[in-house]
Amino acid sequence: MSKYYLNYLDELESEAIYVLREVAAQFQNPVILFSGGKDSIVVTHLAKKAFYPAKIPFPLMHVDTGHNFPETIAFRDNIINELGAQLIVGSVQDSIDNGRVAEERGKNATRNALQITTLLDAIEENSIDCAIGGGRRDEEKARAKERFFSHRDDFGQWDPKNQRPELWNLFNGKHFEGEHFRAFPISNWTEMDVWNYINRENISIPSLYFAHEREVVWRQNSWIPNSEFLKLDEDEEVVLKKVRFRTLGDITITGGIESDADTVEKIALEVSGMRQTERGNRSDDKRSESAMEDRKRQGYF
Repeated sequence: MSKYYLNYLDELESEAIYVLREVAAQFQNPVILFSGGKDSIVVTHLAKKAFYPAKIPFPLMHVDTGHNFPETIAFRDNIINELGAQLIVGSVQDSIDNGRVAEERGKNATRNALQITTLLDAIEENSIDCAIGGGRRDEEKARAKERFFSHRDDFGQWDPKNQRPELWNLFNGKHFEGEHFRAFPISNWTEMDVWNYINRENISIPSLYFAHEREVVWRQNSWIPNSEFLKLDEDEEVVLKKVRFRTLGDITITGGIESDADTVEKIALEVSGMRQTERGNRSDDKRSESAMEDRKRQGYF
């Protein structure tokens, strides 16, 4: 009797595709939260496989801080054209202009937390009942508490103590009017799994992930890229370094690491020897011990 075995990447892929198909079956108006980062790119690739030969049945939604890497926006536009998908953009600048949020001031000001209001407004305006994200449990302790289907109340808030059991991967997406869910198909993946999958599937990713020379400033134990949005102290010096970014976000908070890894294979090898999580270079997560969980409770990704 012949036996059929899946390797671990095939198992993870199969699980993620199952979650995506469950979203399609249980919700009326889901979207994929697309940041242009590697995890949302992998989720989008999985959605392509899940519904092939049909197009992805969900729009992609991007919350644009206005302080994005230019490379990220260019990559986003290219992949939308390639997929022929609908793109929904929530603008943090519009939220500021409309008085919905107040921009932070000072040296370490960021628009990261302002995304919460913009995201929740976009979800309400577009009647979204499920937002599919690329969050993984290995990224951060708050994300380790997430289920595949993560319930949000009618204020868009997350209560980690009020999540539904998922025994035998049976998902309950029932919700009242005004509530919605977040779904995380790659919850069980690690950073290494993502890179090995990108390598296997030959998935295109932004050039920011590869080592390249860039003007940076040393701040909060990371190389922060120089930009028009960065406010420098008198003692801070802009230098040219060969860096790459392990995670992508607002350009004012995303720290780079010195690296020579300029291929996916080299990145995977580099990551295999690292002991710090990829979000260790994100200054927004350094504001407090519970920074991520506080934002998630308010409606963050």
